[in-house]
Amino acid sequence: MDNHEFRRRKFLQLSGLSSLSFLLGGCGTPAFEDLVGTLSEPPNRKFQELIFQPQKLIPEFSPSQIVPDDLIVNSFRSTPIIDMKKYRLIVDGEVNNPLTLDMADIQALPHTSMIIRHVCVEGWAAIVQWDGIRLREIIALAQPQNQVKYAYFQSADGYYESWDIASALHPQTLLAYQKNGEPLPIENGAPLRLASPIKLGYKQSKWVIQITLTSQLSIFKGYWEDQGYEWFAGL
Repeated sequence: MDNHEFRRRKFLQLSGLSSLSFLLGGCGTPAFEDLVGTLSEPPNRKFQELIFQPQKLIPEFSPSQIVPDDLIVNSFRSTPIIDMKKYRLIVDGEVNNPLTLDMADIQALPHTSMIIRHVCVEGWAAIVQWDGIRLREIIALAQPQNQVKYAYFQSADGYYESWDIASALHPQTLLAYQKNGEPLPIENGAPLRLASPIKLGYKQSKWVIQITLTSQLSIFKGYWEDQGYEWFAGL
């Protein structure tokens, strides 16, 4: 087995994607292995469009399954210094109601909680409870224009990512401010980070300071994608 195949199978095992029921409701078929194989070939977004159902819920876990130490702190630079009193989340782009929100504004929005598996492409996974607000609540407040197709996320450390709008609106996509029932630690992305069971770890930006909604995907798709990091970028 070559290294490419080993990494693919290891990822499938960790993430749960080796079972078709994880995404497609249990109708197992060998053809799924062929579909998953296309994840290593751009454009990955086409594969996502084939299997992703925008409102389909991913199974969650029980509190007894959480192992706090399993969540590894992983950043592309050092942890940024953020003045929580001055922190503001900016939501702009092709919207009718641009937003500038402090944490009091954000925490006043409807709270939700989920226990999901966080999967890193490096080969590890962790079951984590995230608490926060559904990203779609923020997007709705900003009143996106009809042509919006993507959401860009800018982080305080210079990291950036892009998501398709259907993923951003998924009911299990959160802007989290708590981890395992406690305030989110700065090293895990406080005051706000993305958390979702439909994306890999490197797509779940920490220290989010700005969300830009747009109809056009720019040449800057995401930090690791722009470094040539093609593996599973579409999930």
